[in-house]
Amino acid sequence: MTIAEVVPSLLSGLAVPGADNTLDLPSARRVVLLLVDGLGHELLREYAEHAPFLAGLGGREINAGFPSTTATSLASIGTGLLAGEHGIVGYSFAVGDEVLNALTWSRAGNDHGDLRKLLVPEVVQPHPTLFERAAAAGVAVSAVAPLAQRTSGLTRAVLRGSWFRGAAGFGDLALGAVAALEQDRSFCYAYHGDLDMIGHIYGAGSNEWLLQLEFVDALASRIAARMPPDSLFVVTADHGMITADDRIDFDTEPLLWQGVRVIAGDPRVRYLHTESDEVLAVWREFLGDRADVVMKEDAVEAGWFGPVSPLALDRIGDVVVAMKNSAVVVRGQAEPVLSKLNGFHGSRTRQELAIPLLFRAS
Repeated sequence: MTIAEVVPSLLSGLAVPGADNTLDLPSARRVVLLLVDGLGHELLREYAEHAPFLAGLGGREINAGFPSTTATSLASIGTGLLAGEHGIVGYSFAVGDEVLNALTWSRAGNDHGDLRKLLVPEVVQPHPTLFERAAAAGVAVSAVAPLAQRTSGLTRAVLRGSWFRGAAGFGDLALGAVAALEQDRSFCYAYHGDLDMIGHIYGAGSNEWLLQLEFVDALASRIAARMPPDSLFVVTADHGMITADDRIDFDTEPLLWQGVRVIAGDPRVRYLHTESDEVLAVWREFLGDRADVVMKEDAVEAGWFGPVSPLALDRIGDVVVAMKNSAVVVRGQAEPVLSKLNGFHGSRTRQELAIPLLFRAS
């Protein structure tokens, strides 16, 4: 059971053709799906006393899919596909001669040039979204998220088809989500990202993170309390998080440069586009048991990305580096802000992959 099955299961109850309720979720005429960025299943279970409302909801654990990162998971929410099909294969990835930061739709690294014209979002991710399918079937589809995301490349790529309402904080996020249910057969996707940001800065489980979790719990309870009759409130996440205490800086390790033409991904998952067959052996020896270092073909055959289309295959590096335990491969010069963070996600550990799927019917 994966994040890609969440929206199809909910749309099944709204009589959208071709939508299957593979997750066996309750049916309702009005649905709010709240995605809490960074709310991993293991984190929620460990710190349940800080989130009594969420911990008390019915539900189950599902899998975020690989890589366990926001852009990829939001694409799976929006398309019902995993990374190998929708092609948003990570935080950053190569598209032709460019390395795209999918969250900002800009060049990865220090050059933050806007790539929306060069790499048109609807072309980079060409599959119809589930929101478009639902709207075509007569469902009133809305998205409530930070205002800055309205015209972002990622929104255009994976969430198109919804009516967008910008939110500036908890209050209008909660009220906006409920207001979106005025019509019969309504579906609202709502996004909250501050828990993830706090986790990146201070680390998941820090005092700052725990207080933010309490705020998120209050947000969820306020939305649920205002849901109309014959409605369903659902909460999920895009990934979990680990706190890094083992850092390898690619920019200061010349041995790791040899034969690497392009490095993409993020500190927990690196894609290496290579010019030498020796890269695999060098990285394996250097990282040892701190990472799974495999050829692209082996990662694909093992099912890491789900079914893989030619679109996605070209974007996955020749060598895939999936970090283990608390290790990260940072780039202190090319990615100075990212490299200084404490919390990370993206790899294949349970802490990163396991996410909650919680619900309450009204």
